Amino acid sequence: MRNGRGRGVVKVIAKCVRGSVLGAMTTKSDVLGQLRREWDRAGRTSEARKALKILDSRHPSLGLDALDDLCDVVKVLEQGGGKCVLERAEIVKALLEESDDPTLRRALLQTLLPGIVSVCRQLRFGDGIIDDPSETLGMALSLASELLTDWSGQSRQYAAPDILSALRGRLRRWLLKEKDAMRLVPFYEPYDEPACEESPLLTRLISFRGSQHERIAQLTYARVFEGRSLRELAKQDHSAPDSLQAELQHFAVRHLI
Repeated sequence: MRNGRGRGVVKVIAKCVRGSVLGAMTTKSDVLGQLRREWDRAGRTSEARKALKILDSRHPSLGLDALDDLCDVVKVLEQGGGKCVLERAEIVKALLEESDDPTLRRALLQTLLPGIVSVCRQLRFGDGIIDDPSETLGMALSLASELLTDWSGQSRQYAAPDILSALRGRLRRWLLKEKDAMRLVPFYEPYDEPACEESPLLTRLISFRGSQHERIAQLTYARVFEGRSLRELAKQDHSAPDSLQAELQHFAVRHLI
């Protein structure tokens, strides 16, 4: 990298890497707590009760007819929830098979939260690569959501272990990319300073107008040249901060270096 473009790219990736999962100073417990609070509401809606009826009708052998909603399903999947290991495995298998339904897919994600945290712990939350452990957790949640979408409808006897094993691989690859990015941008300013308007980076971003990358290029411009926060941009874009952060990182590495 040379001259203005190199310095501009440094700012892009530095801002993307520094952004936390839910904005500044979000802790691991905050992320999980927010998910649990959101699920306590979403798992008891009419859509959740309807999804449970569909799940029960397609898999009557699971014995879910006595449950009221998907919150109850997640509870019986917990240790001490009244189901043995094999019974829990069959329910998780059914959830993956029926996860074309976004409500059932969300229930499966909620069920897997302890395992997702365990995967992050196995990889030491990216210690030495990622400054904020909640950023690693946020990326793990994002990757897990993508994985459940990719595998939606599949029938796997050992669904939970398979999903968590695949997640471990994806998260490890992300951490390795982040480690490589650290080598590329070791000297960035530790504060958000809008970039100079006259730069080759601006020209590069403008070149994406009318392309499939126009949206993310515009968001990159707002993040770098206007100094706007990740939380603000995510709200404007109607996206999750962690997903937007990942998009910015990938765009910077793949298209601006």
